[in-house]
Amino acid sequence: MKPSGARILTINGGSSSIKFALFETGEPMRRALDGSIERIGLPNATFAVKGSENFSRSLAVPNHTVAVNVLMDWLELRSGRDALTAVGHRVVHGGPKYSEPQRITAEMVEELRRLSAFDPEHLPEEILLTEAFQHRFPDLTQVACFDTAFHHDLPPVARLLPIPRRYEAQGVRRYGFHGLSYAFLIEELARLDGAAAAHGRVILAHLGNGASLAAVRDGKSVDTSMSFTPTAGLPMSTRSGDLDPGLVWYLSRTEKMSAEQFNRMVNFKSGLLGISETSSDMRDLLDRETHDLRAAEAVALFCYQVKKWIGAFAAALGGLDTLVFAGGIGERAPTVRARICDGLGFLGIELEDRCNAANEGVISAADGRVAVRVIHTDEELMIAKLVCGVLSPA
Repeated sequence: MKPSGARILTINGGSSSIKFALFETGEPMRRALDGSIERIGLPNATFAVKGSENFSRSLAVPNHTVAVNVLMDWLELRSGRDALTAVGHRVVHGGPKYSEPQRITAEMVEELRRLSAFDPEHLPEEILLTEAFQHRFPDLTQVACFDTAFHHDLPPVARLLPIPRRYEAQGVRRYGFHGLSYAFLIEELARLDGAAAAHGRVILAHLGNGASLAAVRDGKSVDTSMSFTPTAGLPMSTRSGDLDPGLVWYLSRTEKMSAEQFNRMVNFKSGLLGISETSSDMRDLLDRETHDLRAAEAVALFCYQVKKWIGAFAAALGGLDTLVFAGGIGERAPTVRARICDGLGFLGIELEDRCNAANEGVISAADGRVAVRVIHTDEELMIAKLVCGVLSPA
């Protein structure tokens, strides 16, 4: 049950951006606006809003502290101090402790500080955002929605990492990410194709700047490509995905590369950007691939790796009933989807070229054994729904 007349702000903080949305509860829940502050810490940062208001303007935001204060000033000027019912935060890492959305407390913030070593690229900024809202609006309910929660109960065979067992007691395990997206996609699959489809053998492919896959059976995650950190799995826009761990030792000897430098390389200088040497954006690479071998190889590597993970997860599931593409690349790059699915006919994956080219909701051929869908994911709506659940528990 949704709390009547609630106004819920969702916050999704990244390393150089803050994305937000405002929802008004009812039947159905109404999205009043979307907005973002992009390029934090860089020249020509932008503050943009779409919805009941529309604007885009440049501003100077040297860090997240300045950015969140810009956002809160705008919210207070627009609606007053008491207009919001609650704020829902996407928190990338919940560690071993947090598996359900819950109200943010001082104790939770301290625990998240301890978890920051798990995810130094995201958690410090996310903590800063929660504290900024607490300082400005001390009576406002804040709820943490964890991106790892969907994968919290992975089977041990998928969860364990093959390193000395003592590290498991320290919380070192496969966590998986994109969980808010995956939770939304499973709900949406049930709405579009029925509960039986959502409880079948499903592979979800969230392909965007960050990219991962999840194997889902009975509506629950049984494996996922990201691991202890979001760097693992597929090659992404600037993340490497899986690598030979011996590279750390090799580069430390040959280039005197420190652990910090290695971490920066695999998170910000690798993936599509590292292979192409020109762009981390799949759209740029598709435009250049006919005359730039490096761009062509970056696209080919991405498609090949996604194809491999689909095959692996089909094996883990004992077959496949539904394949879902989501995320910026998954939803809007028919060429990439076609190359990923090419050669997977032995699994029952066959695309209808016309439907795929048009980015239709169902892109599988009529005689294909596997339903292949394109579903627009909506992490912000999922956060708002989870916040409603916390405000009005069943």
